[in-house]
Amino acid sequence: MWRRVKRRFGIAAPRLSVRLHMPWYLRWSMLAPFLIGALGLAWWAYGSGLELAGFHRSEAEQELVQLRERVEVLSAENESLKSRSVQFERLLQIEQSSNQETAKQLKALSDENLSLQEDLAFFQNLTAVRGKEGELAVHRLKLVRDSLPGEYRLRMLLVQGGQRAKEFSGSYQLVATVVEGGQRTTLLFPQDASGNAQFQLAFKYYLRVEKSLQLPPGVEVESVQVRIFEQGVREPKLRQSVNLS
Repeated sequence: MWRRVKRRFGIAAPRLSVRLHMPWYLRWSMLAPFLIGALGLAWWAYGSGLELAGFHRSEAEQELVQLRERVEVLSAENESLKSRSVQFERLLQIEQSSNQETAKQLKALSDENLSLQEDLAFFQNLTAVRGKEGELAVHRLKLVRDSLPGEYRLRMLLVQGGQRAKEFSGSYQLVATVVEGGQRTTLLFPQDASGNAQFQLAFKYYLRVEKSLQLPPGVEVESVQVRIFEQGVREPKLRQSVNLS
């Protein structure tokens, strides 16, 4: 036992080292400046490398701000241009519609003017021609396609000759020769000429007649025969045909 005590506390005893105990926050407070300095040095080296490579952060940020402002301005201008474009499109549509309507009116006036000129020339020639008293004739008979599909328009001028002609009373009937599915057939407008007020006639010297015919899809008109009936007579007084022009 004595040997153990002597060995522990004697000359041969192990050396005892005494160290100062330092709290952890003091250690970190001493290391913090070095860490901050190292980070700052690294950041400075990174920025210097970018500048040496031609990249300037402050200028880039300034350019980025300018680009964002420019994008906002361009976006506002784009919205304004879109709004103006929509307005211009509406105005253009209105103008086109107005031009189309004006063109239709001009065409209608031109057609009416041409018709009046033809009427004037016809009546000037008519006064020089002497027909039989009460003789009935069909002039300027014409059959054309109308604006709508399957619609046709027939025009004619009925003239009764003589200086002392009596008023003509009667009706007319249209016999249309049509083609449907490769087969040729006839259609009557109306079925009974004396039973439809729209086909009645009453005039003394002349009468302009204009009639629209509406046919089913797929039916094509080749020609139309006009039959004029005097009131109370079953047989037509006059027949005249015209082909589609």
